[in-house]
Amino acid sequence: MSLTKEKKKEIVTRFMTHAGDTGSAEVQIALLTERIETLSKHFDLHKKDNHSRLGLLKMVGKRRRLLNYLKEHKPASYKLVIKQLGLRR
Repeated sequence: MSLTKEKKKEIVTRFMTHAGDTGSAEVQIALLTERIETLSKHFDLHKKDNHSRLGLLKMVGKRRRLLNYLKEHKPASYKLVIKQLGLRR
């Protein structure tokens, strides 16, 4: 269920803010979004997998906190990330 190296590298290069950037809020949000989407598909087959569901809820909470940080400190970047990832309507 984890991301492959190639997929992770592609996401990082797409959302990095400067060269060598792997830990900015934008990159973390994009990686969490990809993991959340894959876990959501996992629950279509495994409805009773409550242990993974707890991990999903933790990831959603972490993404929410990162989005709040981004919204407060870098509003332009927040809007761009939301638009690129297709979050919020």
